[in-house]
Amino acid sequence: MSQTSSLNRGLNTRHIRFLALGSAIGTGLFYGSASAIKLAGPSVLLAYILAGIAIYIVMRALGEMAVHNPVSDSFSRYASEYISPLAGFTTGWTYVFEMVIVAIADVTAFGIYMGFWFPDVPRWIWILSLIFFLGGINLIHVKVYGELEFWLSIVKVSAIIAMIAGGIGIMLYGLHVPNTNFHSGISNLWIHDGFMPNGLSGFIACFSVVVFAFGGIEIIGVTAGETQDPKTAIPRAINAVPIRIILFYVLTIFVLMSIFPWNQVGSQGSPFVQIFESLGIKSAAAILNLVVITAAISAINSDVFGAGRMMYGMAKKGQAPQIFGKTSKSGAPWMTVIVMAGVLMIGVVLNYLIPENVFEIIASLATFATVYVWLMILLAQMGMRKKLSQDEIKKLDFPVIGWPIAPIIATLFMLFVIAIIGYFPDSRPALYVGAIWLLILTVAYYIWIRPKQQA
Repeated sequence: MSQTSSLNRGLNTRHIRFLALGSAIGTGLFYGSASAIKLAGPSVLLAYILAGIAIYIVMRALGEMAVHNPVSDSFSRYASEYISPLAGFTTGWTYVFEMVIVAIADVTAFGIYMGFWFPDVPRWIWILSLIFFLGGINLIHVKVYGELEFWLSIVKVSAIIAMIAGGIGIMLYGLHVPNTNFHSGISNLWIHDGFMPNGLSGFIACFSVVVFAFGGIEIIGVTAGETQDPKTAIPRAINAVPIRIILFYVLTIFVLMSIFPWNQVGSQGSPFVQIFESLGIKSAAAILNLVVITAAISAINSDVFGAGRMMYGMAKKGQAPQIFGKTSKSGAPWMTVIVMAGVLMIGVVLNYLIPENVFEIIASLATFATVYVWLMILLAQMGMRKKLSQDEIKKLDFPVIGWPIAPIIATLFMLFVIAIIGYFPDSRPALYVGAIWLLILTVAYYIWIRPKQQA
């Protein structure tokens, strides 16, 4: 294999915009929304809005740094430069850890989804085929990856728009939902035990699920090293995507809970299937299955890309094995793709050994990793501001909004979410695992990385 040591700038604004949209709209919306609604009832709408605002601030902080210094390892590099090399090391590997966990969950989900149509075919055959397919895609030119992700995202977004339009149609024309004794209408948001039926504790508990759903949007920063015009593409993507995601999530959940009482959402299978069946579409389950398969492929594709590019960037600054810094003739970091494919295969085996009820802990663990990365992004941006002169700050092409109040509020929100993970018994093990993970990384840094940097 012909090797080089640099990435190609093959992603344009269209790719970047849908890349972030695709990575953040996945199983967290299609299936995770039902558990969030169960915890908080209609007040989950407020949780999605608050979390969306906080994450938009994080993205603007990342955008400020990514436009100022567009590199492939993005927030790991920024944390190293503006907080400390240890912070950069833990941030980079925690992001890789997050991508691996989510990819393992999505790979298993893909196998289950394919079983809907082909129940007699062993699950591992589908999973293995997908790993080889996505591995091949990620070894080709980055533009091919961007195009695939663009069209996969189009399918997901189209399905959501169709569901929202169909749901609004049901409400406007007062259609009765088949096989039920209730009627659609906005009043469903408060007539069933109120807007916050499970009280403040239920509302607070839902935030860990809500934040998990938004995880992955930070991939915009990772694409900076392969974007043709980062000073134009990144601001456009960041300004467009969070607003769209808030609209997609809030509108979708609003429509769901207006058609069905909140305590009925997801009780008869997927809430999305319920919507399509209500419109008289008999093949609703098959349509949704196609959409969630697309969502899973899109998410895994993004995970492999994001983790690979992060490991490539860290190898370049001596925080990962040097072989991760080698790229193919087309500019793809081939070794990182092979490593991710190998990890996914191990994950397939592990999923057969791990019982079903561990998934909530895995989701909580992914949430912890996501929030840790976002927290480091906010702290790195604050650190960058301290190092820049007033003239340099004035010349920033894409400054964060509401400085310094907005980043401080977003930082407090991230600490709040970590506290929630630790407070509730079901998710508490994730905090313990997260703390052990950070401890292992710290020890590894002082044994292997720091001596090399001081030499």
